[in-house]
Amino acid sequence: MTPTLRVCSLYPELMNIYADRGNIAVLRARCEWRGMGFELAASSLGETLDPDSADLFYMGGGQDRDQALVARDMVDTKRDALHAVAARGAVVLAVCGGYQLLGHSYQMGDEELPGVGLVDLRTVREPGERLIGNCAIEADLGSGPRVIAGFENHGGRTYLGDGEEPLGRVLKGFGNNGRDGFEGVHRGNVIGTYLHGPLLPKNVWLADHLIELALDIELGPLDDRMEDAAHASARRAAGI
Repeated sequence: MTPTLRVCSLYPELMNIYADRGNIAVLRARCEWRGMGFELAASSLGETLDPDSADLFYMGGGQDRDQALVARDMVDTKRDALHAVAARGAVVLAVCGGYQLLGHSYQMGDEELPGVGLVDLRTVREPGERLIGNCAIEADLGSGPRVIAGFENHGGRTYLGDGEEPLGRVLKGFGNNGRDGFEGVHRGNVIGTYLHGPLLPKNVWLADHLIELALDIELGPLDDRMEDAAHASARRAAGI
């Protein structure tokens, strides 16, 4: 039987800064090029979420106003479902604003945006410049260290709780807060990161890894000469 990857995009019309929808396009292409099925659904403002409806749940980044709308709605309509998603081992990928909302809260001056508490982290908008630029990290997702390259642009500084694992170690760039040398978060099949660009077109090995996790399969190789060149370009842009 041909496997089908079911993806649910959370708030796609609001959380799509820096072409983050390109991550969905890459997941679709990687499946279709292998003759696999691909199904895309969405869940947005005011809509409940079925935790069994997809194999991979995705949320990108957004502007501050949109992120505030999403934060409150997600706690009200999707928090329990997302905890059920993580508990059953489905994949969750969240980028930038989506990543910040995986944690407990995002403190923006006098306003505190609630998070869903899927991982133990907090984000604070601190005085100082935004953390902007090309970034590269070294991550080990089970098959040895690999480089993930992308672009970061965030005013919030994220701090992981004790015992929480980062996605990777910063090679170039700022990462979570510009201080501790870490970027993102990785707990089970839940991954959060600040890297846009978008993320997966620059790191197709990561896209394949997520598909394998979501479907519990092993993928065969593709002709990735163009994709490898894009990854090399992203690494050079970051100074790696």
